[in-house]
Amino acid sequence: MRLDSPVSCREVAGRVVGGDIFSVARHLPLSFVDLLILDPPYNITKDYGASTFKKRPADEYRRWFQALVDLLVPLMKPDATLYVCSDWSTSTVIYPVLEASFQVRNRITWERDKGRGAKRNWKNNAEDIWFSTRSDDFYFDVDAVKLKRKVLATYRNNGKPKDWLQDQDGSFRLTHPSNIWTDITVPFWSMPENTDHPTEKPEKLMAKLILASSKPGDWVFDPFLGSGTTAVVAEKLSRRWCGVEIDAEYQCLALKRLAAARTDPSIQGYANGVFWDRNALPARTPPGATANANANGYPELFS
Repeated sequence: MRLDSPVSCREVAGRVVGGDIFSVARHLPLSFVDLLILDPPYNITKDYGASTFKKRPADEYRRWFQALVDLLVPLMKPDATLYVCSDWSTSTVIYPVLEASFQVRNRITWERDKGRGAKRNWKNNAEDIWFSTRSDDFYFDVDAVKLKRKVLATYRNNGKPKDWLQDQDGSFRLTHPSNIWTDITVPFWSMPENTDHPTEKPEKLMAKLILASSKPGDWVFDPFLGSGTTAVVAEKLSRRWCGVEIDAEYQCLALKRLAAARTDPSIQGYANGVFWDRNALPARTPPGATANANANGYPELFS
């Protein structure tokens, strides 16, 4: 079935919509999105399997991104939040577009623990995420995204821990999240979330965005769904969601992962209601302690 006529929120709830967002967007409901996670092709030449995105002159890419933003803004609620993924060079191109249409609140830089070395340059292993809102009225839950770090210098005051806690797993401190993320692990071959998608984002990364900027039952929308990470994490965290993906193979990968999410709601690096610093999570933490999957049923595909 092709999505070639307007649909309601109920009709797209928990759906992977097949197609190009530039064609699909005009059929989606207006003002339904609470959280928009935008991970478009960066302005680099990249092979995505069935298609290749070729690097463009900066002005041309800026016009392309502006057209995309113009298409997506009507889908967002007045108090909606937008996160835009980017690399260092594309960031300079898209920032003026975001600044003109949104209130840009921060730039998150996250360390990719993978990256190719270069003989005549610094190794590129970081990416950006632009945090923007439509207005000053927006949702942000800082307590939901605190990071649990091991304490190396266990300072005490009158014999009691100061600003840290001691439990059966050791000495830890809950810290407020910053805009520098060094605790993210890019999916590798032995992780259940790993797929063949060339730019797959980690579930832990998406969980931070979703928990910080949406409530259970809110609408999360991803117009470049890829292998489905945003939808999978939204499903695990009991958010309503919809995603658009043009590549049939990646649509199938997303559906396979969504089916697995119904029986395994775990998110690597997130347990007992907190995010754990890399390599800090004890091995004995009970499986499934991360979140509860919702009961939307098996996701269907619009093609």
